[in-house]
Amino acid sequence: MLSSPFPSRGTRLPALPPAARRVVRLNNGFQLSFNLLWWMPVFYDYQRHSGLTDGQIFGIQSIYYLAFCFLEVPTGLIADRIGPRRCMHLGAGVMAAANVLPAVRADCTGFLLHFLALAAARSLVSGAGSAYLYECLDAHGAKDRYAQAEGTARALGLAAKIVCWPFVGLVMRLDHAAPYWLTAVSASASLACVLALPALPHHRPGGDAAPSGGRPGPLTSLRNALSVLRGSRVLGPLMVQGVAVFTLARICQVNLFQPLLLDKQIPVVDHGALLSAMTLAEAVGASRPGLIRRRMSDSGAVFVLSLVMAGSLGATVLADGRTTVVLLCLFAVAGGLAYPVQRHLINDAIPSIPYRATLLSLESIIDRGVCALVALAVGAYLADDRLHTLLVQSAVGTCVLLAAVGVLLRLLRRPGLQAAGTDAGEVSREALQEAPREVLQEAPPAVSVSAGGQTAGSSSPRA
Repeated sequence: MLSSPFPSRGTRLPALPPAARRVVRLNNGFQLSFNLLWWMPVFYDYQRHSGLTDGQIFGIQSIYYLAFCFLEVPTGLIADRIGPRRCMHLGAGVMAAANVLPAVRADCTGFLLHFLALAAARSLVSGAGSAYLYECLDAHGAKDRYAQAEGTARALGLAAKIVCWPFVGLVMRLDHAAPYWLTAVSASASLACVLALPALPHHRPGGDAAPSGGRPGPLTSLRNALSVLRGSRVLGPLMVQGVAVFTLARICQVNLFQPLLLDKQIPVVDHGALLSAMTLAEAVGASRPGLIRRRMSDSGAVFVLSLVMAGSLGATVLADGRTTVVLLCLFAVAGGLAYPVQRHLINDAIPSIPYRATLLSLESIIDRGVCALVALAVGAYLADDRLHTLLVQSAVGTCVLLAAVGVLLRLLRRPGLQAAGTDAGEVSREALQEAPREVLQEAPPAVSVSAGGQTAGSSSPRA
C-alpha cells in the first residue's frame, strides 16, 4: 500500500545526512549562479541599440529554441555516458564563454553564436542537474526531499534576480556591455560550485562513470531510453503536460513581457521593477511546492496550476495596466509552484536505470520545439499588431491540450488498462538487460511506476 511522503501536521521530516545537506547547499549555489542572467531585462533593448531588427531578434530566438531541441538528446546521452556531474562541469564552462561573446562582438553573428552556445550550456545542464540531485538524494534515502530541494534552489535563484536586476540600468551606465560580463562572472561561480560536488554515492570513487569500455554505445543508450518511454503508459502524457507549464512561463517572461506592458501603456522605466515583482512572486511559489502537493496529486496540481497560468495570461486582454500587473504576478506564483512539482512527477515516473538524463532531455526537446514555433508566431502576430489575439489563442490552446492530457491520464488509470498494459518497470528491466554489468552496479535499486505516475519502492513513495 502506498504511503504519503508528507508528514502529518505537527511532525518534522528527519534531518538530511551531512553529505546530502552539502550537496543541497552546493546545488543551491550552482542553480543560483548558473541561471543569473544579468542581461535578461535589457537584452531586447541591447540588441536593438546594436543595430538588430525585430525580425533578426525573434529569428535568433527561434534558432536558439531549435538548437536546444537538437542538442538535448546528444547532451543527455553525454550525461548518461560520462555522468551528470561531469556534464554539469561542461555546461558551466560553456555558459561562461557564451556570455563573453555579446560583449566583444555586438552584431547579428555575435548574438547568434551567443545564443547557440547558451543553448549548448543549458542543454548540458537541464537533464544532468535534475538527475544528479534526484539520484544523490535517493542514494541517501531522502528522495522525498527532492521536490523541496529543487523548489528551494529555484527560489534562491529567483531571489538573486530580484536583488540584481534593478541595478542593471546603473551598471550599464558604467559599461554598456556590463550585464554580459557580470553574467560570465556568475557562470564562473557556478563552475566553482559544481567542481565541489561529490561523485554520486553509488558510483565508483574514481568519478561518476564506469570505464568507457563498459558503457553501451550512444545509439544503444538512446534505444533503451526510448523503450522505457514507449513502454510507460504515463510518462509521455506527463511530459506533454509539463510543456504547458514551461512554454507558457518562458514565452510570457521572455517574449511577451515587454510587448504586453507597452500595450498597457506602462512606462519602460517601470519594466525592471515589474519583472522583479513577477520574479518575487515566482520565488514564493517555487519555495512552497508542498502547499499544493498536500492537497492533490502531483499530476492534478500541474493540471490546475497550468489552467491558472493560461487563464491569467488570457485575462490580460480585458485588463487595465494595474490589473495586468496583478494577473502577471498570479501567473508567476502558479508557475513557481508548478515547476518543482512537475520535475518531481517526471523523475518519479522514470525507473532507476542509467538513462535518466536522456529521458529528462526528451521532455526539454518537446518544450523547446514548441517554444521555437511560438517564438516565430510571436514575431508574426506582433508584426500584424495582433497581440490580443495571440494571448487569447495561447490560453485556449493550453486549456484544450491540458483537457486532452487529463482525459488520457484518467483512462490510463482504469483497472482494466493497468492490468493489460506493460508498465515502465518491466520495460526498464528489458533495457537493463542490454546494459553492461558495470553500469548496472551503479544504478540505485529499481523503482516501479504505477499508472498514476507514482512510484513504489524502498523509499517512501508518493501517494
